[in-house]
Formats: sequence, C-alpha cells, structure tokens
Amino acid sequence: MARRADETEAVFARAVLDRNAAVPAGLAPREGTTPSRRFDVYRNNVYASLIDVLAARFQVTAQLVGETFFRAMARDYVQAEPPRSPVLLRYGAGFAGFIAGFPPADPVPYLADVARLEWAWHKAYHAADARGLPLEALQANAGDVECATLCLHPSLGVVRSVYPVVTIWQLAMRDGEDEPARLPADGEDALVARPELTVDVRRLPEGGADFVLALQGGANLQSAAAVATVSAPDFDLKANLAGLMSSGVIVGIGGDA
Repeated sequence: MARRADETEAVFARAVLDRNAAVPAGLAPREGTTPSRRFDVYRNNVYASLIDVLAARFQVTAQLVGETFFRAMARDYVQAEPPRSPVLLRYGAGFAGFIAGFPPADPVPYLADVARLEWAWHKAYHAADARGLPLEALQANAGDVECATLCLHPSLGVVRSVYPVVTIWQLAMRDGEDEPARLPADGEDALVARPELTVDVRRLPEGGADFVLALQGGANLQSAAAVATVSAPDFDLKANLAGLMSSGVIVGIGGDA
C-alpha cells in the first residue's frame, strides 16, 4: 500500500509540473466542475507560486525585461526545471543558465549575468555566519605573508562578466535616481559577501576575480597573486589584499578559522 501511495504521489507531482501531462486518474469530480478543470486550477496555482518565488529572488532581472516577459520566461523555466527539493531556498540555482540559453532573452545579452549576480546575493544572504578577523589579528598572525593561506567567509562568491553587471545592478537598486548617460564599456567582476548583516556587492579590480578564486581553491597569497598576474600583469597584491580586509571576508589565516 505504501508503495502504491508513493507511486500515486509521484504521478500527481509530475502531472502538476508538466503542462502537457494528462490529468491523473482517480480525481473525484465536484458539483459544477470536472476533474480536469479543477486540476488545471491547481496546476496554475503551483506554477504561479513558483514564478512568484523566482520574481522575488531575481528582482533586478525582472525589472530589466518587465513583468510580462519575466513571468513568461519563468514559467518556461519551471516547466523545464521543476523543483528537485522541498527546500525552496535552493530553487533558482539554474535560472541564469536557463536565461543564457533562452533565445527570446538574446536582445538583453547581460541578463543571464545579472541573474548570476542576484543568485550569488541570495546565496550570500542565507550563508553561514562567520566573524571577519580584525586588521590587528591579521597583522599579528600572518607570519610569512607570501606563504600564508586565507580562510574566506562562507558567504563569499565571485561573479565574472564581460558586461558591466555591477553597475547595471547598482543602477537598478537605486530605484529611479539619476543615472549616468552611458554604462561602462568594459566588463565587471563582482565580489558578493555578507560579512555582517548586509550583503555587499563590490566591483573587483582587474585580476581580483582570479586572485579570490585561487584563494578559495586553497592557494597561498604568492600563488594566488601569480595566477592573477597572468590575466592582469599590473596586478597589485597589496591593494587587493587591503580590499579583502576592508570587506571583512578574511575569517582566518591558514587553519585558524
């Protein structure tokens, strides 16, 4: 009986999230309605709820294309990638990738990267807490600085883009304030983290993304700087390290975190 019940639930769940699926067998009619009509209402409510989740999570993305376009795109995403977990905080991880392959969004080429930035913001907001090391502690414990490895905040994420996504995101968040005449021509890489109560989005200098990603991968400062220098010959280790310190994302030296 339990196995049959599980199979029935699985069939029902698949039908709810597949607009082309037939109405599951066994639904009882009510006076004045048919099972198919009732099920369509239920299915539409489920879709609307998931679209609302995405709209709340990707507010700037929605703002850039308008509500009608966004909801139509989100509906296609729900159809293509329904939730795999009952924890809806995880839903939307693949939305940016979906947008990148969604032809109607091609006229807004930076849209997928803006969505990536918003997902990084979402992840940072819900990440574990950690206390950044004060400057004094960093100076006292660094030892041989070039050979030191850094433990970075669990909320920290890096978003790379050939478009000025940080500026686009910041302008959208200003909500109607005066905007500059044009966007920067170059791409922007973002550092996203929540060192305290608020999620910070900062523009990384040239080579900064390679540097941070190398540190996250376990490289020491010297090795991470060498990686960054490949893409940015003028990479400034001291300036980038100072930027991480001021961002509050260094939580330990070596295995101290």
